[in-house]
Order: sequence, then structure tokens, then C-alpha cells
Amino acid sequence: MKRKIFISQPMSDLPVKELLKERNRAIEKCKEIFGPDNIEIIDSFFKFPKGTSALWSLAKSIEALSEANTVYFVKRWKDYRGCRIEHQCAVEYGLEIFEE
Repeated sequence: MKRKIFISQPMSDLPVKELLKERNRAIEKCKEIFGPDNIEIIDSFFKFPKGTSALWSLAKSIEALSEANTVYFVKRWKDYRGCRIEHQCAVEYGLEIFEE
């Protein structure tokens, strides 16, 4: 089975360059765990229009999460409200979960 992986990572208060660096690190970790040919990374890194509310951003993330069968939570995910909500969705809907 090919894993469709959603990466949940802290987004607020971090520069885009750092966000992308962390995301790429998580993608490489997923390749190590599952094998590079056995995964599809769901595009969940969005550039939101200025003035977008946090709730609107979370809704877009949950929409992307709905395509996943596996969720990879990067370190410090528990410190961020959006990541905690994504985790709760993953638990409630029976997705496979990996946490750093």
C-alpha cells in the first residue's frame, strides 16, 4: 500500500525558509521510514493571502489531511493549536500516526 502522507508541522511565527527546511527534513525522514517509492507526500504547505484567519488556514489543512492515510507530526507539534487539532482529526478518523 502506498502511503499518502500529510506532514503536520508548526507554522505560526516561523519564517518561510525555516518552514520549508523543516518540511524537507520531515519528508526525508518519511522516505527513510517507509521507503522513497512507497510514499506520496500531500502538498500541505500553503501560501495564504495576507489577512487570512488562522481558522481559514486550518480548514485548508484539514481539507488536505482528508486525502491522507498516514500523518507525520514533527517535533513540538503539541505546542501548536492547529497541529493538536490535526492530531485529533487523525485519531478520530483512524489515520496512521507517526510522531517525532
